[in-house]
Amino acid sequence: MDMQTHHGLEKDLSAHLPHWQEVYRDMHAHPEVAFNEYRTAGLVARELRAMGGWDVVEGVGGTGVVGILRSGPGPVVLLRADMDALPVQEHTGLPYASTQPGLMHACGHDMHVACLLGACRQLARNPEAWGGTVVAVFQPAEETGKGARAMLDDGLLDRFPRPDVCLGQHVGPLPAGVVVSREGTLMAAADSLRVTLHGAGGHASTPHMAVHPVVLAAAVVMRLQTFTAQQAPLSPATGLTVGALRSGTAANIIPDDAELVLSLRTFSDRARAEALATIEQIVHAEATASNAPKAPEIELYDPFPLTINTPGVTAQVLEAIAATGATTHTLPMPLAASEDFGQFAAAAGCPSVFWHFGGTDPARFSPADTELLKQERLPANLPSNHSPRYAPSPELAVPAGIRFLLAAAAAWF
Repeated sequence: MDMQTHHGLEKDLSAHLPHWQEVYRDMHAHPEVAFNEYRTAGLVARELRAMGGWDVVEGVGGTGVVGILRSGPGPVVLLRADMDALPVQEHTGLPYASTQPGLMHACGHDMHVACLLGACRQLARNPEAWGGTVVAVFQPAEETGKGARAMLDDGLLDRFPRPDVCLGQHVGPLPAGVVVSREGTLMAAADSLRVTLHGAGGHASTPHMAVHPVVLAAAVVMRLQTFTAQQAPLSPATGLTVGALRSGTAANIIPDDAELVLSLRTFSDRARAEALATIEQIVHAEATASNAPKAPEIELYDPFPLTINTPGVTAQVLEAIAATGATTHTLPMPLAASEDFGQFAAAAGCPSVFWHFGGTDPARFSPADTELLKQERLPANLPSNHSPRYAPSPELAVPAGIRFLLAAAAAWF
């Protein structure tokens, strides 16, 4: 990385950090779920326009916002932040906790937006420190896996400069100042499945006259857990989680149907195909064994592709981030979490780099916690992404996230 470029981009950053921390708190208090990020998108557009120099387009892929900033000849760098929240009731007790019942920024996307806005301001105010074009992408609906595709389908690569590299980041429950990534496959592919099991309802006093879908669902769940256990020796292992089982209305009524909602995580096309075939086999076999009156239905939805970091380029970006003072760590194995970020580079045919950075006060980590981190394990006492108690530190994560984006971009300018 050109250190002069990096330090030039950070000029006057400290003076503006309180503003970006307050922007983060405001977004955290006002979460919006996939394709409903209207308030957030409006805030993003206003902030970009107030910086000067940015060409701003709203409504890309529904609620997405794209900003274009040019500073002479040079590469086109795409920087991305996702904007959507989750249907989670917040339990952080923070003074800026969600004001929307049942909604929360439990994954840190509000942090991603604040950090990218902060980086955008530095790029706009220090044009002499870099040369090229920045495409700042504020993406909706990452949590459903549909946001990146919606922006691409809305002409992202045709309406705006085509990127030479795509860069993105994600905050997580690591100590602030720590960055983790790896070349090649970084994150799993994911599929959600909705399984509808059909029974024959009746009175609880006459179960012999019914086919109990809850019992059938329980049998399916246990058989699926056996499949998951059998995958454990593989490295990396296919993961399957039953996230919900819905059926029935009263204790003395045997319902007609039961619904299971599953999350499948795989690390290759072959593993995905084999897992889907096994799930179908288990579900149909258990339905047959229970004498179900109708075959079960399996619906796939919200797919996520593998997140793949380009070799060589990833090392270059991590070296640039390490130059900011961050502790960078190369993961020995891919993460089981999933992202739709990789779709941008796949569609553009350009390199892609994604990394995870810590947003938690290091003081909260005991020596035992630190040992767990060395083993690629998170301490059980610290909330992680999607927890109703997860919230990164704005004082620590906002400045770190801004600097990491600037350093990664500067590696190209």
